[in-house]
Amino acid sequence: MNPTKQTFIVAFALFSLFFGAGNLILPPLLGYNAGSSWPLVLLGFAISAVIIPILAIYGHARLQGTLLDFANKVSPVFAVVYGVIVYAISISLPSPRTASVTYEMSIAPYFEMSSLTLSAIYFSLVLVFALNRTKILSLIGKFLTPLIILILLVIISIGLFADVTPMKDTIFSSTFTDGILEGYQTFDAIGGVVVGGVIVVSLALQGKFNYEEKKQMIAKAGLLAGFGLIIIYGGLIALGASYNTTIITEDRVELLQVLSTTTLGNIGTSFLGVLVALACFTTAVGIVTGTSDFVKKLTGNSQLAYTITAVIGCIIGVAVGQFDVHYIIAVAVPALMFIYPITIVLILLNVLPQQFATPLVFKVVTILTILFSIPDFVGFFLEEGALHALTQYIPLATKGMGWVLPAFLGFVGVNLWLKGRRVG
Repeated sequence: MNPTKQTFIVAFALFSLFFGAGNLILPPLLGYNAGSSWPLVLLGFAISAVIIPILAIYGHARLQGTLLDFANKVSPVFAVVYGVIVYAISISLPSPRTASVTYEMSIAPYFEMSSLTLSAIYFSLVLVFALNRTKILSLIGKFLTPLIILILLVIISIGLFADVTPMKDTIFSSTFTDGILEGYQTFDAIGGVVVGGVIVVSLALQGKFNYEEKKQMIAKAGLLAGFGLIIIYGGLIALGASYNTTIITEDRVELLQVLSTTTLGNIGTSFLGVLVALACFTTAVGIVTGTSDFVKKLTGNSQLAYTITAVIGCIIGVAVGQFDVHYIIAVAVPALMFIYPITIVLILLNVLPQQFATPLVFKVVTILTILFSIPDFVGFFLEEGALHALTQYIPLATKGMGWVLPAFLGFVGVNLWLKGRRVG
């Protein structure tokens, strides 16, 4: 196959994998709350939801390995522990969230059914597909993503050109930082680390391209996918901001439904609901299958381990998926405040030239990131201000980003020390 054509195929695959159906409920409310400051919140959101994930893809283009290779320079044991945590979070939060989004967008407005019943049916079907692999889902995915993108572009275009009232000011205390933290909820940095390995393996199995060709294809595809994500996210954030004086809500799903009804009418909203339900389902199957594959590999290709993991993943999905989207997003915050910073530094270190990202740099920066992420994580389980005596001395800690400066100083300090040793 022509490398250019293959690049576009990979770019579309990356976009589809990054733009999960759950992601589209995040930007509108972010823009709604940011109001006239929406460009600043978009910039923050783009850093954590687009730029960092695309850098993860570039890192994979260089490594051409698996998830474990991203953390191996810290230590092989750490790489396994990190991988287990990443997949445990994936199967416990974003996977169940797909059922919750499906219920609120596609079931509750039209049918009398409890969220628990829907969640049970939903993950029973997920288990069937995970245990009996089929190409049907991948074929469906090829048509789903273009249709969802088309509908979203229509909603954005009609909404932004409508006669709307002036925007209110932002409700955020730190618009840029809040945009970054909201981007955590997309799980896309984690997705980049996981999905990038899948893309690398898929290209390797074709056996048609050498290392440099694959590196260039993956890197270019990442840029194209990132450009597409910026357009969609930016449009949805701007749309939410445009309607923050005419719509009154604090519910992510409700806002998206109202925006789609305002621009497309009830039929368009219903159609979007069906597409979102199907897209959510393919995402859930992908997460459960990917997690089961990871455990299978760790246990010496044990099919029993694969089956048990898939069953456990679906049980967790039923238990968590019955709750509303807002609750699942709130529950995800502390876990993301811990694992996302670690993921970000691993991505950044893997894209830097090797002379600046030695194994020692990996170890020091990762350890500092973990240590200074603990207050952000623990703070969610304590009374507000309980850690003030500690966090007041950590720059950006009050913004939920206390790890940034220590990690940066650790990176600079170790590199200066190593340079001094080489010179000496």
